[in-house]
Amino acid sequence: MTPVRTPDPVRAKADAVCVAAVEPAREAAIAEAGAAQVGEHLGHLVEGERLVTHYFASAHPGYRGWRWAVTLTRASRAKTVTVNEVVMLPGGEAVVAPEWIPWSDRVQPGDLRPGDLFPTHADDPRLEPGFTDTGALDDVRAVVDELGLGRERVLSPFGREEAAERWYGGDFGPSSAIAQAVPYKCHACGYWIRLADSLGQAFGVCTNEMAPGEGRVVAYDYGCGAHSDATIDLPDQPATHHAFDTTGYDNLELAEADAVQSEVEATAEPESDDEVTTD
Repeated sequence: MTPVRTPDPVRAKADAVCVAAVEPAREAAIAEAGAAQVGEHLGHLVEGERLVTHYFASAHPGYRGWRWAVTLTRASRAKTVTVNEVVMLPGGEAVVAPEWIPWSDRVQPGDLRPGDLFPTHADDPRLEPGFTDTGALDDVRAVVDELGLGRERVLSPFGREEAAERWYGGDFGPSSAIAQAVPYKCHACGYWIRLADSLGQAFGVCTNEMAPGEGRVVAYDYGCGAHSDATIDLPDQPATHHAFDTTGYDNLELAEADAVQSEVEATAEPESDDEVTTD
């Protein structure tokens, strides 16, 4: 059986009958969307041999820049056209939705909220089996539980390398601005606790509440101004004991009372011996 070859739209000749069938194309668009939704004719596009698409502007206010596309064709030697399809397509100025991205790729660090679940794929390259299935799974589980392990999946070498690259190049790595501004490094800081995992060769946790990296994983050659070796010599401060003047004190109320009494005595007339009091 000989396969049917699709004509090249670039090399195909414009079919005069299909090109001239503007009104049949408009009627097909009106039948699909209604007369109020179909605007002016915008032109046509030759899709192939005896295959032409006519474009009409969309008059819907919510679809500015969109257009109705009506594809027409006709059989060889036929005098009438046939409508293949009627669809609405975006034009160059149309507002379209952004390209669809799977939700697992849209989620970013910090998007997880209380109650949300973010499951990992079974083939996540960052994880690998925590133990090998030897056929006696129950026995293996009992052993790992007794040893305090029991994780079915652990971090793979790829996962470790990916995490190390992300941490080392992040805000708490040696290339950050704050680390470049000070000579102190975390590996010599008393507040730095090295990780127990193999990642501890390059990373630890900061425990200084005054440091920007407190409670975070910081690189061994990260540094900040809150380093334990960043000490200063404080000058001797004078004593701050209260000083009291014990040589004497003035009682203003008593002084004023004495002054008033002296003034009264000075102005009082002396009593005469000859003064007789009669009843």
